[in-house]
Amino acid sequence: MDIVIVIPLIIVCLPIMVVIWLGIWAVMGMPVIFCQERPGYKGRSFKIYKFRTMDISVDKETNTLSDGQRLTLLGRFLRSTSLDELPELINVLKGDMSLVGPRPLLPQYLARYSSEQSRRHDVNPGITGWAQINGRNAISWEDKFKLDLWYVDNWSISLDLKIILMTLWKLKKVEDINQPGQVTAKEFMGDRENGKKI
Repeated sequence: MDIVIVIPLIIVCLPIMVVIWLGIWAVMGMPVIFCQERPGYKGRSFKIYKFRTMDISVDKETNTLSDGQRLTLLGRFLRSTSLDELPELINVLKGDMSLVGPRPLLPQYLARYSSEQSRRHDVNPGITGWAQINGRNAISWEDKFKLDLWYVDNWSISLDLKIILMTLWKLKKVEDINQPGQVTAKEFMGDRENGKKI
């Protein structure tokens, strides 16, 4: 299903991707694509592709500025519309990701998961997912992982199609991009009390 959908989707989105590419190049310069290692199925590492949304500004001591200071106006627009994630269609084509599944998070989170939370890697990560249409970044990590695990335990093709349709509706409304007061998603730290993970 991924391949059947993603190939025509790439063709349809190609003109939009070209315009975004030129816009980022004009505003922020090269590189246009942001690449980062992420854990995928069974925790195996892969490189995720996104359009770059931040510049490389530094302070007088050459320290990298905060995410909020580096996020450009164009970057905010791309994130609010999720257009920055269009290059992930290539990840789906390569088999690193699916259209639907738990979002691929940072590698350092692997050591912070409980054994139950680690089950989110029993399926391919996705561009969108059950957690994305039920609160996205506006909900807590605990709730996000519960939604991810519900998806893992209840996966079906009909559920994937439902999530894709609901994602399109959510994109029209442009909501739940971040938690209040946060420019990017708050880092997941696990439960540090008594040295235990949640």
